Amino acid sequence: MSAPLLHTDGLRRCPWPGTADALYIAYHDQEWGVPEFDDRALYEKLVLDGFQAGLSWITILRKRDNFRRAFDGFDPERIARYDARKRAKLMKDVGIVRNRLKIEGAVLSARAFLEVMDKGPGFSVLLWDFLDGRPKINNFRSMKQVPAETPLSQKISKELAARGFKFVGPTIVYAFMQAVGMVNDHLVQCHRHQAVHKLGGKRK
Repeated sequence: MSAPLLHTDGLRRCPWPGTADALYIAYHDQEWGVPEFDDRALYEKLVLDGFQAGLSWITILRKRDNFRRAFDGFDPERIARYDARKRAKLMKDVGIVRNRLKIEGAVLSARAFLEVMDKGPGFSVLLWDFLDGRPKINNFRSMKQVPAETPLSQKISKELAARGFKFVGPTIVYAFMQAVGMVNDHLVQCHRHQAVHKLGGKRK
């Protein structure tokens, strides 16, 4: 199904969260597409999108609190120092996705993040400068129109990879852009499309 769904509360929503999972609906209504400019929050979301690769987002969402616990609140300075012992401990943590390459990727991405923060321009600035600090507002009416990647996500992917970030292919990057409000991909009939649009989101 690709058109917005009418829920029992009288609101139309994008079809991807379905109508039965309260956690997924809350994420759609409160987080997805809201412009995010905080450096650490952006790092967390990028890492989680990397862990999502090959899985559904709801799988990661249900484990997000476990990820935050296991990864020290996604503090890049702490993650960048994870040694082999800590990484082995994470591989035994049943509360997260136990994938060695993705765990290693989170550590390498933390180091790349710190480099960007220390030597400029800053992670949020690096990302949002691709859009001149403002979200791109799309006007899709069906999920069939929503791309998996775009020339811009390809460009950002290339930049992040060059800086040492891992699991930042163009498809992962576009999902990240949607989630952190760099693009507004709520369908136009969805009640969140206009709500997110009104937020503006110009970087300060």
